[in-house]
Amino acid sequence: MTKTELEPISPGAAKEMYLEARKNEVSQSTLDGYHYRLKHFIRWCENVAGIDNMNDLSGRDLQRFKTWRRDDGDLKPITLQGQLDALRIFIRWCGSIDAVEQDLHEKFEALMPQLNKADEQSESILDTEQAEALLEYQRKFEHASRAHVIVEILWHTGIRLGSLRALDLDDYDGDAERLAVRHRPETDTPLKNGTEGERIVALNAEVCRSIEDWREYNRHDVEDEHGREPLLTSRNGRMNPTSVRDAIYRVTRPCYYGADCPKGRDPDDCEAADYGGYSKCPVNVSPHDIRRGSITHFLTEDVPEKVVSDRMNVGQDVLDKHYDKRDEEVKVEQRRGYLDNI
Repeated sequence: MTKTELEPISPGAAKEMYLEARKNEVSQSTLDGYHYRLKHFIRWCENVAGIDNMNDLSGRDLQRFKTWRRDDGDLKPITLQGQLDALRIFIRWCGSIDAVEQDLHEKFEALMPQLNKADEQSESILDTEQAEALLEYQRKFEHASRAHVIVEILWHTGIRLGSLRALDLDDYDGDAERLAVRHRPETDTPLKNGTEGERIVALNAEVCRSIEDWREYNRHDVEDEHGREPLLTSRNGRMNPTSVRDAIYRVTRPCYYGADCPKGRDPDDCEAADYGGYSKCPVNVSPHDIRRGSITHFLTEDVPEKVVSDRMNVGQDVLDKHYDKRDEEVKVEQRRGYLDNI
């Protein structure tokens, strides 16, 4: 099909149509990921390239977008690859509805960044020293606050953001000291791996105390729109993902818990020190970085990989490639411990 035979559609309208088409095929968190990765392309089309019709998009435009996005976001190769891959799938779908030339997605083969082994592994992580300093501060000065309970649960269990949001009051069993992680897509709390992600996670006494004090003194006594009682609440109901991320960005800034800024910034002058700017901190972390740090911590403490894999609901191959951040010296000494008496 030539460009003259295509049907005009704006980039923004094409994106919305694409998200609507995928709505019943993927989880809400996956759909949110599509939106996040594609919004930069829409912004480029509308504000930089002046493209108001997808029919006009060419391979050269895609190359220009790649260069702009790399520089605009100061992206690592692995992050840029993820955003370009999402765009490639979107462009292929656009070809199926006559919005772009059907073979345009094939141009991405030459656009994708060439990654080495180091590029393929994200290095962003909340390490054990940072986590312990943060939790020590929260336990002393902000015990049972919402942010404290979030960090306690994420660090101790290594669960995903979606699993954290899905928790209800009834999922906590104080007598048995555990949390039940359940897949409930019909009431808007699906798990990434569906029913395969369901499990019961053991807790320690410190985490239980923070949950129980949060429940008793600070939790908003509200239900969500489905009549469920969320464990983590806002004034209006269940916390949304953005609120959880904002809480994590705020408290994982080193200056928040009294540590020196590794970048040498003065908190009085730093743009990340004020409300609304927390995500601009160059060294704070995301919920997923806490998950990565938690997994690495458990492995470093000699918890068997199979136990960590089951607890954190991650395949051992994925665990090895993306989550295990132990250095080689740690690994060899841990192996020595098992082999010394053989």
